[in-house]
Amino acid sequence: MDASATGPLAGLRVLEVGAVVAGPFAGRMLADLGAQVVKVEAPDAPDAMRQWGRGTVEGRSLWWPVQARNKRLVTVDLRQAAGQELFLELASTADVLIENLRPGTLERWNLSPERLHQANPGLVVARVSGYGQTGPYAPRPAYAAIGEAIGGLRYINGFPDRPPPRFGVSLGDSLAALFAVQGILAALYERESSGLGQVVDVSLMESCFAMLESTAPEYHRLGLVRRPSGTRLDGVAPSNTFLASDDRLVVIGANQDSLFARLCRVMGRPELIDDDRFRTHADRARHQDALDDLIAAWAGAHPSAELVDRLNEAGVAASTVYSIADIFEDPHYRAREALVAHHDPEIGEFLGPGVVPRLSRTPGSVRWTGPWRPGTDNEAILGELAGMTAERLERLRDEGVV
Repeated sequence: MDASATGPLAGLRVLEVGAVVAGPFAGRMLADLGAQVVKVEAPDAPDAMRQWGRGTVEGRSLWWPVQARNKRLVTVDLRQAAGQELFLELASTADVLIENLRPGTLERWNLSPERLHQANPGLVVARVSGYGQTGPYAPRPAYAAIGEAIGGLRYINGFPDRPPPRFGVSLGDSLAALFAVQGILAALYERESSGLGQVVDVSLMESCFAMLESTAPEYHRLGLVRRPSGTRLDGVAPSNTFLASDDRLVVIGANQDSLFARLCRVMGRPELIDDDRFRTHADRARHQDALDDLIAAWAGAHPSAELVDRLNEAGVAASTVYSIADIFEDPHYRAREALVAHHDPEIGEFLGPGVVPRLSRTPGSVRWTGPWRPGTDNEAILGELAGMTAERLERLRDEGVV
């Protein structure tokens, strides 16, 4: 076990089989909280995330060292029988397996959950896929964008007169990773009483669909189809984005009676509190356009910093719309250690996201960045977890198994 591990999951052993975002992000979250995560890659086809992202230093992607941080890397060819046997040896010592392969791939490699549970009845197998392990669409390929589209997120995003835009990040993948971690922790908790592992089946489609709030019952009972509403939510007012006098965008949220009254006073318009158009939440929803116009006129006469300060001092939720440059300048991010130093031996130091969530007594940590060479930890991990001798490792290397 990794002696340097700290955090609430120290001592937990996790195998990660997969690539790119969803599965590896779930593995990263567990590793950040102290789990020993061993990423298993094919010797001839390692994770392509090493080349993803816009920014590179010394030809190295800046996405990879964050996504693979706190993990150990081994190479095993799971297409070969000898690799499958070796993987079963690793799985017999693990608590969790995370995979985001196309459904049926593990079965094709003779590594179905049933066989894995024969080797280790307590293993929690988290399977992340586009459409889930069952159903008519299960075999289909998918990426985050596809999950967002079929999951309903894309349809309600953007403006009504334009095609729905993507979110600028792989949101569908990240949501699925979060649900995978939730399922893993729930399964581990249940294992404490039963002693048995189980399969955690997570789909990008359902992870996106789970975010849709009241859209399902609204359609089922009322026939309402929620549509894109630009920078606001129709029927929730006031909560919108407004242009300040310095051309910066400010989000103002005051969609409760008490907050709306505070906003009116900050605006110097206390009479709006008792205006029949805005007296209740339902009234404000019916007259949302008129209310937004009043706030926009007021906001446009003040610089963004003044707006945000005055509103927050009055107890009204408000913030400028931050770019990453704004985030780096903001003292709250530094105070919260939301940006932390990563020390990479090949590309040097850089700031990356901190560990979320925060625990008061057993916090997680960034212990190292993701190694660049596939199989970096073959000797240490395969020797420790599989009891492999140097001679066996050399033989498997010669056979292309590791």
